[in-house]
Amino acid sequence: MKIAIVGYGNLGKTFAGSFIKSRFIKKEDIFVYTRSLPKIQDCFSIPLDNFSTDNFPTQHEIDIVILSVKPQEFVNVATFLKDKLHPNILVLSVMAGVSIEKIASLLQIEKVVRSMPNLSTQIGQGMTVFSASEKVDRKDLFIVQNLINTTGKSVYVEDENMLNPATAVSGSGPAYVFYFMNAMIQVAEELGFSNSEAELLVNQTFLGAVNLQASLGLSNAELIKKVASKGGTTEQALKVFDEMNLNQIINLAIQKANIRAIELGD
Repeated sequence: MKIAIVGYGNLGKTFAGSFIKSRFIKKEDIFVYTRSLPKIQDCFSIPLDNFSTDNFPTQHEIDIVILSVKPQEFVNVATFLKDKLHPNILVLSVMAGVSIEKIASLLQIEKVVRSMPNLSTQIGQGMTVFSASEKVDRKDLFIVQNLINTTGKSVYVEDENMLNPATAVSGSGPAYVFYFMNAMIQVAEELGFSNSEAELLVNQTFLGAVNLQASLGLSNAELIKKVASKGGTTEQALKVFDEMNLNQIINLAIQKANIRAIELGD
């Protein structure tokens, strides 16, 4: 199977590196079309002849095209690509806000998969939600999911509109975590820890908590009870969260993110 990656920013590099690290795709079967040639350390041992700024591989060489350009660049990219793609080619898009219908129309193809990855794909721990056009069959979906899963985990949704809440929850989600971590670090410093000590306390707490939740198989509510003994310190903190309606604040924030995702897709 031969793959062409169009656009070699963070996501393009992530896919190239993940494919090779997982040995899912041979390095000589990955072709990259980009505005500027990358540094040698970003080539992941892909043959240098497979990188190009002006020469897209011929139609019959490529099975799957991964679109990882910026959404605002897509119209120009589509103008260049549409005559170079055979009608049955499978296109996987990681562009935010560009619909399956628009991709299919501008590229004059029928088999399109649209995905919403998050930042953690860069370390193979990402969460990606994806949807597909009607012409994408089960075999195609299986191949695409295996490709995506080299960067973490994935969920397929039949309704393309579900990519909007996916953007609000998992796409933007890492920033919510970093926000809460940063707030805890600031408080730890106010309580007397140095910056490096505060960062270690919080970083390891989050890392340990996530791994614990994954390994024990308990609900979050059950895990909270394991930490929060009656009349203890954790209970006092949780009471403040409840008094300040933290759940409602989080709900409102993610609802607003979802609305914005819908707006950006119009």
